[in-house]
Order: sequence, then C-alpha cells, then structure tokens
Amino acid sequence: MKERKAPQSKIPVQRAAIPVEDPAPESGLSREQVTLRQKGGWSNVAVESPTKTEKEIVKENVFTFFNLIFLVLAVALLAVGSYKDATFIFIAVANTAIGIFQEIRSKRTIDKLKLLAAPRGTVVREGAEMSVPTDHMVRDDIAVFSAGDQITADAVVRSGVVQVNEAMITGEADPLEKGPGGKLRSGSFVVSGSCRAQLTQVGADSYAARLTLEAKKDVNAGRSEMMASLDKLIRVIGVALVPMGAILFWKQYFVLELGLKQAVTATVAALIGMIPEGLYLLTSVALAVSMIRLAQKKTLAQDMNCIETLARVDVLCVDKTGTITEQKMTVREVVPLDEERYPMERVEEAVSALYQALGADNDTGRAMAERFQKKVGWKPSATVPFTSANKYSAAVFPGQGAFVAGAPEFVMGERYEDLKEMVEPYSAKGYRVLLLAEYDGVPDGKGPLDGRRVRPMALALISNRIRPEAPETFAYFAQQGVAVKVISGDNPLTVAEVARKAGVENAEKWVDAATLQTDEAIFKAAEEYTVFGRVTPGQKRKLVKALQKQGHTVAMTGDGVNDVLALKDADCGIAMASGSDAACHAAQLVLLESNFACLPQVVAEGRRVINNIQRSASLFLVKNIFSFCLSLLTILVDMPYPLVPIQLSLVSALTIGFPSFVLALEPNKSRVSGKFMVNVLREAFPGGLTDLIIILGIQAFAFAFHFSTQSLSTLAALCMAFIGLLILFQVCKPFDGKRRALWGGVAAAMVFCVLFLQDFFSLSPLGLQEGLVLAVFLALSYPVMRAILWCFRRLGRLVWSVWNKTGIKKRKKS
Repeated sequence: MKERKAPQSKIPVQRAAIPVEDPAPESGLSREQVTLRQKGGWSNVAVESPTKTEKEIVKENVFTFFNLIFLVLAVALLAVGSYKDATFIFIAVANTAIGIFQEIRSKRTIDKLKLLAAPRGTVVREGAEMSVPTDHMVRDDIAVFSAGDQITADAVVRSGVVQVNEAMITGEADPLEKGPGGKLRSGSFVVSGSCRAQLTQVGADSYAARLTLEAKKDVNAGRSEMMASLDKLIRVIGVALVPMGAILFWKQYFVLELGLKQAVTATVAALIGMIPEGLYLLTSVALAVSMIRLAQKKTLAQDMNCIETLARVDVLCVDKTGTITEQKMTVREVVPLDEERYPMERVEEAVSALYQALGADNDTGRAMAERFQKKVGWKPSATVPFTSANKYSAAVFPGQGAFVAGAPEFVMGERYEDLKEMVEPYSAKGYRVLLLAEYDGVPDGKGPLDGRRVRPMALALISNRIRPEAPETFAYFAQQGVAVKVISGDNPLTVAEVARKAGVENAEKWVDAATLQTDEAIFKAAEEYTVFGRVTPGQKRKLVKALQKQGHTVAMTGDGVNDVLALKDADCGIAMASGSDAACHAAQLVLLESNFACLPQVVAEGRRVINNIQRSASLFLVKNIFSFCLSLLTILVDMPYPLVPIQLSLVSALTIGFPSFVLALEPNKSRVSGKFMVNVLREAFPGGLTDLIIILGIQAFAFAFHFSTQSLSTLAALCMAFIGLLILFQVCKPFDGKRRALWGGVAAAMVFCVLFLQDFFSLSPLGLQEGLVLAVFLALSYPVMRAILWCFRRLGRLVWSVWNKTGIKKRKKS
C-alpha cells in the first residue's frame, strides 16, 4: 500500500508486509524484530520534517508571483531597448538570494536545536527498559508510559493502569482511565499512573498524524496576524497588477501616443512602484534572524508565529514550582499530629510503603520517596495515583490499612477546620504542606474523600528554593508593563508568600481557586487577583481564556502535566525542557536550559523584531501607496506617468531597502499593540500622500510651463528622493550614533548619485525655471507632510472618541 512520503524520504513509499506480533510486556521485541521493522518502514517517524527542506526553501523563494512579474517586466524593457531600466531585476535576484541564505541558515540552526531537544521514550526490548528517540520506536514495541509522558503513537495497554487526557486531540478535558486492552491515542498524554503498552499504529498511520495531515490541507491555518495581513496585501496587489498594467499601457501608448518604448517604460515604472518587493523578504529575514537569536539563547521556537505573539504579551502567567522556584523539592520537617496512635516509626513505615507502591512520578513524590526510604515489604492491593483534580494519592495494604497523602483541604474535606490553625502558619511561611493520614475505607480516586473517615497522622513540610534570578526577572516585567499572574495548585498562602519573596508585584492579592465555582467568578478574579492557589488544570485553562476575553495577550509558562491545557490555549505557551514531555509538546517555546531568567530576553526579542518590521514596513508602503494612487490618476486623467524604473530603483534602494534592513536589526523594547496593517498604513499614508501631492503639483507646473518629459521625470525623482529622506529622518527618531550614521550615509549617497551618476539614473540637467520649481516644491514637502500628519492624528482621535462613546470596544470585549 502506498504511504505518504515525508521530506528527506524518512517514511518509505512502500512498506514491507510484516506480520503483527504480540510480544510479552515483560520482554518486548528482540533486536532482530526491531531491525526487521525499521527496514520494513514501520518506524515511528513523523509525517513531515519539523522544518522545510533546503530544496523547498529555494523553490519557495525563487518561484514566486512577484519574481515572475519582475522577469516579465524586465523582458519587456529589454525588448524595447531600455536596458538600464531593467537593472531592477538584479535587486530582485539579490533579494531572493538573501532570503534563501537566511532561511537556510535559520533552518540549520533550528534543526540542530531540535536534535538536542528531540523527544525520547522508554521501550522494553529483550527484557530490559531502554530510552530511545521516539522516531526509533517501531510497531509492536512495548512502550512504558508514566505521568507527564506524551503518547507518541497509537497503542494498546498490555499491563498497568493510567489516566490519560485527550483534550488536545478530542477537546474532552476529563481524564480517561485506561487499563489492559484500553486504546491509547497518539497526541494524548498521561495524567497519572504507569503502564506498558504495545504500539499498534506508528508514523503516518497514527491518529495524531492523520489529524496533522488533515489540518495541513488548510494552508492558511496558524498564520500570525502580521503574516496574514501581509498575505492579504500581496494578494490584493497581485490581483490589481495585471489589469492596471494593461490599462496603463493602453492609456500611455494609444491615448497619449507616447511611443512604444516610453509607454512600456512608464507602465513598468508604475507597476514596480506598486510592488513591495522587499517587504516580504524583510519580514522573512527578520523572523529567521530572530529564530537564530532565540536559538543562541537556548530557546527553541517551535512556531515562528510565537515571535509576533511575544511582542504583544501584556500578561505572563507562571506556575510556582519549576518557574519561580527550582524544580527539586525537599522535605524539611515532619510534624506528628497524633503521636499516641501514630508514633513516628508507624508514620515512617506507612509513608515509605505508600511511596514505594506509588512510585515517584512527580516532584513531590520524588521528595517524599527520598525522605521516606524504610523497607517494609507491604504489598498494595490497590493504589490511587496523584492527580491535579483530587490532589491526593493513596494505597491500600491488606492487614495494614489504607493510607493517603495530599493537600490537607482536599484530604480532610469539610473537617479541614480541625487542622486549619496548624496548617496555615506553615503555608504562610512558603511551605507546601502535605497531610499524611490513614483512611477508614478504600479510596478509589474518582471523587473526594469522606473527611469523617480520615485519621490525620502527620504533616510533611516541603520546600523548594526560589530561583536566585526570579526577583530581577519579575522586576523587568514590571518595568515593561507586563502583569504577572501566579497560578498554582498549592495552598494560596504558600504561593502568595513565595511570590512575595520572588518580587512579584501585588503578591498580597491572592485567592483560593476552590472558592471560584462559576465561570463568571473566574472571569472577575482574573482581573482582580495576582496569585491563584488550589487551581485545577481546568481552572488554569479558564483563567487563561478569561484574561484573553478581557483583551490581554497571554503568555503561559509551565513544566508539568497539569499545565498542558493552559499552555495550549495561551497565546504563547512557554515550557521548561526539564518538565514533562507533554508540556514541551504543547508549548510554542521551549527553554532548553529551563532557565526562567532568560524570559526577559525572549520577550525583548519578540518586541524587537516585530516593532522593527512594523517600522520598516511603513517605509515600503509609502512608495506602494504613492504609486498605486498615481497610477489610478494616470488612468483617469490624460497625463503621463512621470517616473522611470531606474529612478524608482534609486529611491527605493537608498531610502527604503537598505535603511529598513538596518533598522530591522536594532533593539526595540516597546510592547506591540493594535493591528499590524493598521499601524503600518497609519505611518505610511502621510508619506505616500505627501509624495502624491508634491508630484501632482510638479506635473501641473510642467504642463503649464511646457517642461520636457525628461525635466518632469527629473523633478519628480528628486522630490521623491527628498521626501524619502524626510520620512527616513522621522523613522530614525530618536537619533543615536548608529541612526545618525545611517541617515547621514543615505543622504550622502543620494547626493553623490544625483551629482555624479545623472546619466545612469536618467536625471537631466535643469534650467533656471525648472530649478526654481524644484526649490519651491522641496520647500513645500516638509510643511505638507506635517499638515497631513496633523490631519491623520486629529482623525485618529476623533475615531477613538466615537469608538469609546458608542461602547463598541466594551461590547467587543464582552
């Protein structure tokens, strides 16, 4: 049967017919069986490469609509003998080459980083457990899954019991219990428990792979607001180019009777002016460079769109453990509660047996297992793994009793008041408090415990050290206007104290999420409070969505399985590489060194690249707006198009192309707000309209005083160059040493070209009359630009006032 072929031929086109086997979960496959399946094409290889191949990058950059247009226009100019006007084709070639180079460079960097962060899994082969890359797993492998693991291929449970969450593939948030014979879907993740499962569908055959291929049919899926806006702009221009070009040529050649060469040259100049030839390249290169910079900071960007999201983040949600504090936990003290009934020796035996039966599958469990290591030999008849929903774990030992460990409020239920006065002073000091108790009954983990059957034994006080870099990190976000929300499953008093020590602003504003019973209560609390304790995974998700509904752009950091759904729903999910596989799969950014201190640099990088792209894009669109409007007027009014392609190439290269690439790499820490295209057009329209008004004025004078076509073209080019320098002057504010050098260098290069390369750029000498006209319009350029800017600002304030008065904004948020 033919299979989809992945890039670089990772999945064979034809798979060998290999019989399905059912290896014992204790022994797994033999080496020979594994090798046979790998050779036969039954490895768990992804359906597609995580990045485009180099061949695909070259193809996508070379075979573009605008490159085709450039080629056709260049051929047309060469055909009529206008050779130097066709030199724009070399700029197009250079742009393409730069884009290919930077994208390939970015791809190679990201591929190396992905190799370091490649997911691994545990399989049983020849009776031994071993860790292998997930794409080295094969069909019929016995895989070992435990809490926090991502299920990387479809499987059937052969032994053990797990609770899995399939929300990321089915939308169903409630965990599902899977025992022997239960089917595990790739893309889901293990919430609690452990099992050995036989892989049944791998690679392109798995459930998640089929969903991925289906999603890929929608080519626009997952585009960022900026890239989607650019795509729309390109499509609009692409649709308009061909008919406008045809009409322009007809008008110039048949109506104005300018001659074939002049008609072709004018038409090509108009069309080149309308094409933002460097804008898409600039955006791609800037994002590629940003991916490389993030990679150098040991941050893996799994989705390029997240770079734009980072620039807009105004709320950062963080977990306590692993983010504010270090990952490792330590049991600082065990406080007995009933020494007469439960002396410390009995507590030691019971808790040791409990964690030996459960296994250490989370940070708290590892800390407890390290503290309680007494060998007792008790055999459990039933176990209840810890879940974020119930917040306790338990085990039943025949002849000894049932024992539980968990959050005091959840274990005691309505009887929590009996322990509250003892627990909360420890919580207020920043300890995670665990209640160790005996239970008169058989806990099933499917609901809350009956507090009347709980007999408290002791309290375990657990702590983990606040990361040394946390205060400085939170101070940075406070300065940048990013609100921090601490969301944790721990006691709110504990979380608030840790947040206070870490320097989180307004850490005293805390709430117990157990009291937030409705979506309306969560929505209100999201804006009002800073610290949220006793939060369930479902509530984390609702808090993120509530903040988004209130108009915030939310980044979420996390490392545990209880963070997965919130990471997925956040505008930008950021995972610690030291955390669970599921968290790393769900996040858009992975901090490979699990260093919370690099977050300011990551956010600053997002702001830098998007702010600079936005600023540089306004330079490009000045020319496009001017050329489009002038072309329409040229069609409607009997006047020739005043510019030739070589002049536009001069103005574009010096006042737009080169400066935009320099400015795109500068630091810029301002938070991005508003719509990308709206922001760009607001900045570009004044410059474009200034060009249009000044050029139309020159054409009026040229018509009145019967200037030659060459003089008109020269006057228009010089005025456009001068206005380009004025616009660049505004964009470079506030000036520093580099920007002064940039503007001064561009101005000097322009003067040099005008004075010494007149013939090459089709600039003719001007007489006294033309010189006076030039001086007048150069003097008018700045006042006209300022007047248009003033009108735009007044119009903007008027629109904003109407927006607020009509309540449109409030209705949109609600």
